Amino acid sequence: MCWKGRRIVDQFDSNKLRNVALLAHSGSGKTSLVEAIHFATGAINRLGKTEDGNTVSDFEPEEHKHHTSLQLSVVPSISKGHKLNIIDTPGYADFIGETLSALSSADSAIIVVSASAGVEVGTEIAWNYLRERKIPTLIFINKMDRENADFQSTVKQLQSVLGSECIPLNVPDGAENSFSKVFSILQNDTPIEFFAETENAREQIVEKVAETDDGLTEKYLELGDLEDTQIVVGLSAGVKKCQIVPILCGSSITGVGVHELIHAVVDHLPSPLDVGIVPDGPAAAFIFKTTADPFVGKVSYFRVLSGTISPNIDLWNSNQNQSERLGQIYAPIGKTQAPVTSLAAGDIGVVTKLAHAVTGDTLCPKSNSFDGPKIEFPSPVYSVAVHPKTQADLEKMSTALNRLSEEDPSLTLKRDKETGELIATGLGDTHIDVMTERAKRKFGVDLELRVPQIPYRETISKITTSEYRHKKQSGGHGQYGHVLIRLEPLEAGSGFEFGTEVVGGNVPKEYIPAVEKGVQKAMYEGTDGFPVVDLRVILYDGSSHSVDSSGASFEIAGTMALKQGVRDASPVLLEPIMQVKVNAPESSAGAVVGDLNTRRARINGMSSQNGHAYIDAEVPRSEIQQWSTNLRALTQGRGSVAIDFVRFGEVPMNVQQKIVAEKSK
Repeated sequence: MCWKGRRIVDQFDSNKLRNVALLAHSGSGKTSLVEAIHFATGAINRLGKTEDGNTVSDFEPEEHKHHTSLQLSVVPSISKGHKLNIIDTPGYADFIGETLSALSSADSAIIVVSASAGVEVGTEIAWNYLRERKIPTLIFINKMDRENADFQSTVKQLQSVLGSECIPLNVPDGAENSFSKVFSILQNDTPIEFFAETENAREQIVEKVAETDDGLTEKYLELGDLEDTQIVVGLSAGVKKCQIVPILCGSSITGVGVHELIHAVVDHLPSPLDVGIVPDGPAAAFIFKTTADPFVGKVSYFRVLSGTISPNIDLWNSNQNQSERLGQIYAPIGKTQAPVTSLAAGDIGVVTKLAHAVTGDTLCPKSNSFDGPKIEFPSPVYSVAVHPKTQADLEKMSTALNRLSEEDPSLTLKRDKETGELIATGLGDTHIDVMTERAKRKFGVDLELRVPQIPYRETISKITTSEYRHKKQSGGHGQYGHVLIRLEPLEAGSGFEFGTEVVGGNVPKEYIPAVEKGVQKAMYEGTDGFPVVDLRVILYDGSSHSVDSSGASFEIAGTMALKQGVRDASPVLLEPIMQVKVNAPESSAGAVVGDLNTRRARINGMSSQNGHAYIDAEVPRSEIQQWSTNLRALTQGRGSVAIDFVRFGEVPMNVQQKIVAEKSK
């Protein structure tokens, strides 16, 4: 690809790079804007459409099926001698891990807002992520050509919800079908009918610029205005300090306003040098995304942290303590890659077949340690049990799922030791559905999803004794083992203790280990199919036969005595209890607590701050393992939850009876 003499495969100086992540609420036209930027800079000669599945950034079949971005993609463009690495990110909450990966390698961001929908949940979530990380930001009000587009209303919403630092840099001429152009507030080229509007907006810009520097503040207070050059320089400085967030507008479909957005990216957003990237240091890179290609293998997306990265070099993986050989390196262009001879500090590239690297790893010389960015992925909260549909699928399932979890760190896999099920946990039902679709397409594995079994346990609530005599005679040597045991409940989490109080050799010493083995076997099997925990078993008496007794006979006696004793010791069923920490808007707190109460929750505490309610509760795992979908509905997508195991708790009798009945079917 070539843009006015510069090619994407050329090395660009660090100060000529802009790494920009695009964030938005799903459906705001973010991917269409990436396409429009690519088209406006001459990289493509025809605009693709998301509904047609032919955009540069949405290229996975699953994205075409769901008509939305499901993973980040890097789409570079060239403008005014600068390389703009535009990183498209998913707008759907289930794929926020991709957005966080993108932000780890972006120096700035653009939030895309629909002119008709205004500020939405995804807008606020994107804003919060960017403010937490102090990432310089532009806002693009898209879809000005759509029905019900309202620029002024959207600006007021932005300033009310996000903050007064959001100020317009241009204004639209018309709206909906009459939208035809945008006017710059700083270039004094607006028609007379827009003069009052642009003059007021210019005053806002000047005031914000003056606040960024003491010298400019004095000059503004003295003269009541600033020179044009001071405004432009101060505006860029304010944007880079996150003190000013310029608002631009346009349409990604018609292209109106897109060139102005590109110029704002070049003129006002930071280069890698502005955020501390070292152009002349030793070669170092950070892996911010990994994909699993069924033909190529592992594909690693990296950002150059220092120096220059060239093909066929060896670097040290400081996270894995392993050497990595980098072969040919590429510039990513959506789903394709272009071979390059070098990438400067701050640029983004792709390399295949790294032996050890995973997302989040840093590559550097062994003698020069580098600390790369840290990506804190959200804890997965939506669990399913994954089963193969056929024996052929079983043979490939583990490999496929491990490859998929490697490319998506917000997806975890764990074998439940008690139920034997493979549990996949993600950020929502769509996240898990896409996992199964990718497993089928990439690795030919058909998966069946089920609600995970709950690893219930059983314990006793009182001391009791139990006796069992195993006696069998069928010609020749018979079988004989006779034991008396005492069962004592222990505190939760204490496990199992076995002791003996046998005197006089009533149970010969050589058979005592067999009794303990039989007891443990019965504990594993349980009386209702659930393992028995937290008890002490004392063997205090018994009898033996000089000919018929054996280890096997005493093992059977121990097993049967334990099962009989548990039934007589007022057994109770235990279930895993999860600590659930919810962050929700205060306006939704009542609905959230009400829903939790229907799930046998115990509310341990509530607090509120800055319009958010924080709820700390304990909830049975059986009631909560797919609850994230409910929380999204209760909070209109504004809530989040963290779920962790805390203890086992007693199941209420009415619930216990249903569980035991279901187990016996």
